[in-house]
Amino acid sequence: MIPARVTGKPFWQFYLYNDPPIWKAYIDCVKYFGFDSLMDGYCRILFDELGEFDYESEEYIILKRPDRIITQCARKAGGKMYWDETVTVYAIANPPAVVSPHKIGLPLIPDTWEKVEGICEYPHGEQLLVMAKNEMGNHGLVGVECGTTMLLHNEQDIMDYYDDPGPFIEKRDILLDGYVKRFEKLMSLDCKPDFIAMGGSGTLVTQTPDIFKLLGLPITKKMTALCKSHGIPSQVHSCGPEALLVKIMAEETDLTLIDPLEVPPMGDCDLAKLKRLYGDKIVLKGNLHTTSVMLRGSVRDVEAASRQAIDDAAEGGRFILSTGDQCGRDTPDENIFAMIETARSYGRYM
Repeated sequence: MIPARVTGKPFWQFYLYNDPPIWKAYIDCVKYFGFDSLMDGYCRILFDELGEFDYESEEYIILKRPDRIITQCARKAGGKMYWDETVTVYAIANPPAVVSPHKIGLPLIPDTWEKVEGICEYPHGEQLLVMAKNEMGNHGLVGVECGTTMLLHNEQDIMDYYDDPGPFIEKRDILLDGYVKRFEKLMSLDCKPDFIAMGGSGTLVTQTPDIFKLLGLPITKKMTALCKSHGIPSQVHSCGPEALLVKIMAEETDLTLIDPLEVPPMGDCDLAKLKRLYGDKIVLKGNLHTTSVMLRGSVRDVEAASRQAIDDAAEGGRFILSTGDQCGRDTPDENIFAMIETARSYGRYM
């Protein structure tokens, strides 16, 4: 949200029209604030030979207002249009939201539509990775997604799983096979990612620990083992409760780094405790509260919280000062600068 906000452009310019692509806006933001970046997944590296492009469906504008653009995807077959059951709302100053059309008073099948025109084209695959890494330069690392920690994402998934877990186990195995092939492709490139990103938003929110161990953990174990064998770092991002996930990752996988280690009420992480228990096995990244500290706190609040996090987790290394998940759109620039300056002045290793 902040990279888009800093440009002053409507958010749909990035998310819909790719002008500039959000990864470019992110890197520009990195340079503006001057922090060290771990860009994990903003730049989607896809390969045609792996079947990662959808050539059957197209995106159509079904509603356009001064404050929003709403689109719906459809595929044509036999002269008919088959519409997706969800629409995407591109707001002027918020990231896109995927919702049911009925939820916002729209019919499942739109009355009128127009094809999205004017999307800026960029290279794909290795060419795009080269472009992103050149753009990033010495300002940070570019990660590419390859793996996941979760297969249940919403209420319907949960109900379907408890009705019959079989299809989810089959999906796990299919996904794992695809991730291994994708990893092999990434490792065959002349320009490789700086690290491999995986994870999911709320791994232990829509999944119990037992479900995670059945569905997500086998994928994570395999992918982190592959990363270790190729000498490339691996990262899991998972907002929400994460203390148990840190324990599992540190003890049962070859994971390099985990974030964002949110504090209550969104998460359950005690940074000092996690450092004491697992800091010699895994890199911890986090965990300033994005609302009470970064969004609503003063510069002094940010400085104090940053110093506390450094005191809690920096000794001996394997710690990256960051925020607990992403900062809200209206986070003051001065608070972000305060976190960065505290890391530079207070967080130096001796």
